[in-house]
Amino acid sequence: MKLLVLTSEPVSADQLRDALPGDADPTSAEVMVVAPALHESALRFWMSDADDAIKRAEEVRRQSLEQLGAEGVSAAADTGESDPEEAVEDVLKTFAADRILVFTHSGDAQRYREDVDTGTMESRFGIPVTQARV
Repeated sequence: MKLLVLTSEPVSADQLRDALPGDADPTSAEVMVVAPALHESALRFWMSDADDAIKRAEEVRRQSLEQLGAEGVSAAADTGESDPEEAVEDVLKTFAADRILVFTHSGDAQRYREDVDTGTMESRFGIPVTQARV
């Protein structure tokens, strides 16, 4: 299985295992993690204040890659656009995923543009999409 993981927080193998359907095992998958450069608020997005968002995305990318590697998961990682769907679209140009796993915050912890519609993503990309909370 080729798994594309979209996340705004570092992820572990256990989080992947818990979010995947059935008995899917991330250690037997090829995993690509993309950390979108999400802004804390709409104001920061519209003011083009991307430095903090990019720095945070890079940290999530680095930590996820280190943690997954230490847990035996074959993974690559990159940062992505602030629009999660654009970030996924960009990655799918070079990584032919079989499944997309989206980790998001809920409620007040949610960042600007983090409210992903998995049904829309499935229709757009033709790949099963699963959402889990971080």
